[in-house]
Amino acid sequence: MIQLTAPRETRIRRALEHLRNGSTDEYDVVTPFDAAEYTDPNVAARERDLVFGRVPSIVAHSSELARPGDFITLQMPRNKVIVARQADGGLKAFVNLCRHRGALLEERENGNCRVFSCAYHRWAYGTDGSLRSITRDATFGEVDRSRHGLVELPCEERHGFVWLVDDATQQIDVAAWLGSPMDEILAGYGLADLVSYRAGGFDEPVNWKIMQDAFLDGYHIQYAHANTAARHIHTNVMALEDFGRHCRFVAPRKTIDPWVDEDPGENSLAPHVTETHFLLPNSTLLRQPDHFELLTFRPHPKDPGRCRMEMRVLVPTVEASGLTEDAWTRLWEKNWQILLAVLHAEDFPLLRSSQAGLESADAGGMLLGRNELANQIFRRELGRLVS
Repeated sequence: MIQLTAPRETRIRRALEHLRNGSTDEYDVVTPFDAAEYTDPNVAARERDLVFGRVPSIVAHSSELARPGDFITLQMPRNKVIVARQADGGLKAFVNLCRHRGALLEERENGNCRVFSCAYHRWAYGTDGSLRSITRDATFGEVDRSRHGLVELPCEERHGFVWLVDDATQQIDVAAWLGSPMDEILAGYGLADLVSYRAGGFDEPVNWKIMQDAFLDGYHIQYAHANTAARHIHTNVMALEDFGRHCRFVAPRKTIDPWVDEDPGENSLAPHVTETHFLLPNSTLLRQPDHFELLTFRPHPKDPGRCRMEMRVLVPTVEASGLTEDAWTRLWEKNWQILLAVLHAEDFPLLRSSQAGLESADAGGMLLGRNELANQIFRRELGRLVS
């Protein structure tokens, strides 16, 4: 049974009961799907336009743009983008393109500046997108500068995250997109008070949905991660809440095992679970006992067989942690390196091989099981966006 907004300890005890019974929350039906969903350029084009071009997706944590003038650049499915912290503390996002002859305006991944200056002819723009200067303007001719600033994209900061809609003609309302339950859940976590210890991005020869699916899947842990995650987390056990577009579920860690044969009574079981949040269209937010991990997956602008995966570890500040700066760095660097090792040694090779298999001419039909509940919700909701 899928319960909505149940207290956390109640949900954890439901997961514990599943562990005792060898069961898990389940979807209504086994669902067939076709390989073309991961290989067809027409499907990919619809996803770029009707998903990423219409709805908010997370592109950064606020701490990555802490000071006025801080910026990041990224490749979205439809546009190359600059996101910049404004003098008033707000954020704006722009197409990373000089309005003169179309040169890439900013090639650095991140930095701090007062103006963006095009390397081709040195036209300059403020971090607010305004066209500040045209070199040798006396000979260039008349230009209405108010109409030739950077093209702005819908951008909003909420719950410590930077959200973007990848279409200049659209609008953004993150609270409405999340809906009341998930908006309240994220508000309760204090994510804006955390910092991004590190953010890393990886370009992989894999469809973005294959990547997203892997990080909603509690069915593969014992088999794909036998010597890593499977030592700590139980396989094929989840207690899930379905919020429509989004969901969250708890999975028991193996430290919960002493309670399998004993009533936990009033003891909190929160330290003994990992809690996963799926935020449509492309984000997995993992709540660990002492930090959060954010995984995002974006399609390649042209190739359905490629994507960009980004990982962030969100942690308390040094001051809030009570640790010395050296101890804080050692703790989170060790955590980061463990995550990297699992990704590169276990997840990525399997997902690359999945993409290669799906590109077979006679791949045939495939299935999502009832136990693959979060994956079923992802596919259901994505289908609604592109239909």
